[in-house]
Amino acid sequence: MDYTSLATLWATIALIIFLGVAVYIKVPGMIAKALDARAARISNELDEARRLREEAQQLLGQYQRKRKEAEKEAADIVAAAKREADMLAAEAHKKTEDYVARRTALAEQKIGQAERDAISEVRASAVDIAVEAARALLAGKMDAKAGADLFKASLADVKSKLN
Repeated sequence: MDYTSLATLWATIALIIFLGVAVYIKVPGMIAKALDARAARISNELDEARRLREEAQQLLGQYQRKRKEAEKEAADIVAAAKREADMLAAEAHKKTEDYVARRTALAEQKIGQAERDAISEVRASAVDIAVEAARALLAGKMDAKAGADLFKASLADVKSKLN
């Protein structure tokens, strides 16, 4: 035998012994356990990642619902404020119209009263002038006593007719 084949033989024997010792001390089982433990850890991490993803999806859904509710509530608030502003504007317009109508009626009443007062003054002045003219006319035609009696009677007659 030559030296290389002898070395090869010893290397083969050493390999067989090494593999035998490795099998005897259960190295393949330990490797399998280590690989199984690592696979279990990876599987747990994947499960945890799925669970966290599902929680994130649920939270996202909740926040989206809350955002939609908040947007709807804000729109409702804006709509209510617009309705209230329209109502206040309409009420202010109506109050203004009522105020103008009351002021117009009051002005018309004052004008009517002023017209009545003016007519009364004109009548009173006309009566006074007519009475004075009649007195002057009668004074020229009658004596003083008969004129005074006639004047008093005429004055009483005119007053009763005016009132």
